Amino acid sequence: MTTLEIAVLAATGALLLAAGTALGRLTARRDGKNLDLGTPVERATFLTLHTASLAAPPLRAGLTEDTARKAARRLRSLLGTETLCLTDRTTVLAWDGPGAGHHQKKVMLKVAEILESGRSLSVHTECDDPSCPLRWAVIAPLTDEDGVLGALVAYGSRESAVLVRAATEVARWVSVQLELAELDRSRTRIVEAEIRALRAQISPHFIFNSLAAIASFVRTDPERARELLLEFADFTRYSFRRHGDFTQLADELRCIEQYLALAGARFGDRLKVTLQIAPEVLPVALPFLCLQPLVENAVKHGLEDSREDCRITLAAQDAGAEAIVTIEDDGVGMDPDRLRRILAGQEPASTGIGLSNVDERLRQVYGDDYGLVIETGVGAGMKITVRLPKYRAGVHSSGRT
Repeated sequence: MTTLEIAVLAATGALLLAAGTALGRLTARRDGKNLDLGTPVERATFLTLHTASLAAPPLRAGLTEDTARKAARRLRSLLGTETLCLTDRTTVLAWDGPGAGHHQKKVMLKVAEILESGRSLSVHTECDDPSCPLRWAVIAPLTDEDGVLGALVAYGSRESAVLVRAATEVARWVSVQLELAELDRSRTRIVEAEIRALRAQISPHFIFNSLAAIASFVRTDPERARELLLEFADFTRYSFRRHGDFTQLADELRCIEQYLALAGARFGDRLKVTLQIAPEVLPVALPFLCLQPLVENAVKHGLEDSREDCRITLAAQDAGAEAIVTIEDDGVGMDPDRLRRILAGQEPASTGIGLSNVDERLRQVYGDDYGLVIETGVGAGMKITVRLPKYRAGVHSSGRT
């Protein structure tokens, strides 16, 4: 379990402890006609979790005016306060509740006091309006690993130690969501960098040979040359598309068919391909350019590194909650120790043609249990197995290109 995951659990527990008290007062007043969710404490816990779940999605997009506005109402409900506002280091991003006219201008002066200390602060609002309910404010810092990002300010009608504790813990939970947002952005940047690296590994040698093979048919078989040129255009368009971390298995298989058609134009009858695809797994989402590099690896070690014929078998099967994809060739194979070095990144990337890249991306998306399973030996060919969960949060195709 990572440090951030531990922080998530700790912040969630503290959130339930602090906000449950506030929501408990509300639920205890409800009559028996409502849905029976158990004791008042159980109802408070349910409402706390439900409200927190509604506030989390906008916060996972970072701290902006739009996300703060969407989250502020939920956070105010979570704390049961008269007013709540969210700020960054310089401005008020969102204000939910009364008092904006005369309190919003002064709140940043108070927020400035916590930017350096990083500690919650309970202050008298010194409001001159006798009808205003905002008499006390708890200012709690929103932080990440670089320091204080802003503040959560909860206003009440009186000084309350419970509100201080609750606001501080809710601010801590918000801070964890913002850290997760930054983690998501970092992950996206890493995935984009890895896809760029993978695209860079699409061999210029392969592109040159594909165009040379197409050219060889221009005079002898113009229709074949035209078909191959269209396959080449579609293959490059898919491989270099600029949107979406994920794709459908159907689209990835179409890309592979185009690649194999181009490889077949070069190697002729030496390349024999068998496809065994279960229709029910075609809509499964998977990381973009996840399978094509594995097929390219099979072609390289089955044909380019050998003078013999090569059979490549690509199978995609339904396995309940998962789709199982296997790519198998009867080529020259590989020494298992060398394969381990490639997957560990201890050999130049060109020797693996995307193997380590694909293995790492699968583990990042699905967890360490979903890395590549590779069976090989010198002269024994290679079999690569990929397990793809059919449903995983955050994994969905952006649609066909």
